[in-house]
Amino acid sequence: MTIPPLATTPPLQLQSLPPRRGAAWVQRGFQQFLRRPMGYTLLFLSFLFVALFVMSLPWVGQVLVMMALPLLSLAFMVATRGVLLGGKAVHPGLYAELLRPRPKARQRELLKLCFVYGVATALIAGLSDWVDGGRFEQLHIEMVTEGGEPAALLRDARLQFGLVLRLGLTTLLALPFWHAPALVWWAQQSAAQSLFSSWVACWRNRGALLVYGLTWAALAMGFALLASTVFALLGARELTGVAALPGGLMFSCAFYASLYATFSDSFGWSEELAGDGGAPKDQAPTNGEA
Repeated sequence: MTIPPLATTPPLQLQSLPPRRGAAWVQRGFQQFLRRPMGYTLLFLSFLFVALFVMSLPWVGQVLVMMALPLLSLAFMVATRGVLLGGKAVHPGLYAELLRPRPKARQRELLKLCFVYGVATALIAGLSDWVDGGRFEQLHIEMVTEGGEPAALLRDARLQFGLVLRLGLTTLLALPFWHAPALVWWAQQSAAQSLFSSWVACWRNRGALLVYGLTWAALAMGFALLASTVFALLGARELTGVAALPGGLMFSCAFYASLYATFSDSFGWSEELAGDGGAPKDQAPTNGEA
């Protein structure tokens, strides 16, 4: 599958990657984060700050935040590519650059992606809430309320089915949107074409994405277990949450910093590593037509 490129960029060729590549993406995410820890942190925190304000708006707040998530992932990918190619600074001003009309068609397609993602996410949330009868929201309340009993609520069959439905539909929605913002931005694809190309790329490299997801889950659980064990040994179990905030922030930034690696490897566009617009030199993927 050959993707029409920008005139100033190499063509994108869909790759078939081995499953172990997923673990390499996680490693590259942490490497990128450590190159610009303050920049990536500010990029993420600025999004959270605006999101908290927008979510206070009645009716539309949560939907608007969901619409902005493709912009968040694209901002991190643009920042990561800038660091790889020229050691550029990472700063919150990247969000404004993404919305600057140059050309307008690219921003229009990007905004279409944001709109579709926000609406689809709202529909998934609405359907899941209807299925579990509001038990998911009740679970949130039980978890943050002193003396709450989330364990008892988790045994509810309707909540369990709602959680499975929510997770399954969210995963299915993530696949077409995984590479779509980057394909609109760098390959000038339309919103519809980028969603299709992203779906094909994710399906072809589903093994690598599965390892990628499992690696992140294992690292997150391992960090939580380590933090709780250390503070328990110190006799300060109540301080476990103190480590959770910076740890969660680091993991979030490293995750978003790894997204460019998943895109560049999946479409054979890693000129910062190969020097000629091809795949990384340490990788021998198989080109495919779809």
